[in-house]
Amino acid sequence: MLTLQTLQPNPGAKHRKKRLGCGESSGLGKTCGKGNKGQKARSGGSIRPGFEGGQMPLHRRLPKKGFNNARFRANIAIVNLCQLEVFEAGATVTENELREMGFVKGDCDAVKLLGNGNISKALNVTVDFASASVAAKIEAAGGTLTVLSAEA
Repeated sequence: MLTLQTLQPNPGAKHRKKRLGCGESSGLGKTCGKGNKGQKARSGGSIRPGFEGGQMPLHRRLPKKGFNNARFRANIAIVNLCQLEVFEAGATVTENELREMGFVKGDCDAVKLLGNGNISKALNVTVDFASASVAAKIEAAGGTLTVLSAEA
């Protein structure tokens, strides 16, 4: 029977602590497994990642090519149509309301509404972008969709 008193880790999950400097016969005495002298044998001595002993490192030897657009990419928050079911009929849904409900989080440049799912309530929705199927679904439910940006 498994109780709190009988709980124990799986075999091999726990290792005994490496006890350094406990006599030469322990195998980790004298230099404690660090070898003789040198930077790596010193206290606090370590070599930064990528350091090749003074040789020009690989990341500096290779040519730098290409362009990465990640810094300039627009961060667009995605909201699906089925998520709008939580709002009451006749409500006005903007980015602020979506943030209060937790559908849009963090820093974003725009909000895009996608047509995943259906909606049964008449809502007045204002977003920056919307997919092609969203407008038909919202108007079929009796609501209105306002898209702030020209292109989708």
